[in-house]
Amino acid sequence: MPRTRVSSATAPVTVPASSPAAVSRPRRLLRALAIVSCVPYIGLKTVWIAGSRTGIPDGSVLLDHRVQMAVVNGLSLLMDSAVIVLALVLTRPWGLRTPAWLLAFPVWAATGLLAPIMAGFPLQLLARLAGGSSGTAGSGEPFLEEWVFGVVYTGFILQGLALGALFVLYARDRWGHLWRGRVGELPAGNVGAAQRALAGAAALLALFPLTARLWWAGGGTAGLSEGRAAERGSDFYVLEVVYIGFLAAAVVGGLMLAFRSGRVLPVAVPLGLTWVGSAAVACWGGWMSIASVGAVDDVADQPTALMHLTYSGQMIVGILVAAIGAHHFAERSAGTAQRRAA
Repeated sequence: MPRTRVSSATAPVTVPASSPAAVSRPRRLLRALAIVSCVPYIGLKTVWIAGSRTGIPDGSVLLDHRVQMAVVNGLSLLMDSAVIVLALVLTRPWGLRTPAWLLAFPVWAATGLLAPIMAGFPLQLLARLAGGSSGTAGSGEPFLEEWVFGVVYTGFILQGLALGALFVLYARDRWGHLWRGRVGELPAGNVGAAQRALAGAAALLALFPLTARLWWAGGGTAGLSEGRAAERGSDFYVLEVVYIGFLAAAVVGGLMLAFRSGRVLPVAVPLGLTWVGSAAVACWGGWMSIASVGAVDDVADQPTALMHLTYSGQMIVGILVAAIGAHHFAERSAGTAQRRAA
């Protein structure tokens, strides 16, 4: 029997038996996978904070900033631990009572941090198989043992797959009505000048980071720090292409929602582009901006002004596009509540 609950808009919503409240076997398996895949990363961060040098070679630059690295490791440990909390929220009955705004942001952030890794790491491996290189082998500055990247990034990919599947199932049960239909069927009244202005501003601002990324992906070095330019390899070029892809996805998704472009497409298409694209460019732009502040002592390795502007530009574009998506959900949710009340 389906059970009835009250949504965040105070309208009654029917929860099917396949919802998180039922905790089906596939969801239990996905939850277990999400939690287990966090263990390698959390374990490494814990032993590093405790002073262990597991996976850190002699002469690594990480050993020169012990206090700073302890703080960064602590922050990243908490962030990955949040995946475990999210996995529980998405599969436990009490998770259905979580306010939408309280759940949406951490899932959006997790999407943004994991999506570029899920797309980039397999492509980097393929590029190496084709004869590419990481670009750091001859730098003379060891960072981490190679096996660390394989273990950690494999865990991230599994986290992303499991958490993504759980969120899609959860969101389908709780908010599936908000992305039904096609773009051309969306109420025109839901689109205002503010949304179009946000989409236009995002597209305009995206030109700067897109141009910079395209230049670097094409082999240009202007704007790169000396150290970064010297260490370029296939890994570097793959990541530049990945960032370009997510920037394009964010801008296209925002424009489609704001101007009702691609009218024959399912609403889920522009919403997916908006969600994943905005999260990836905003979260990684913000993370790289934070991580680059005082991260290195060598002037040659310090990010240039152009690199900082590129990171900041990405972050702003992501936030603007995310605002368009949030406006869509708020307006459509309000419209649904009004129709039910009538």
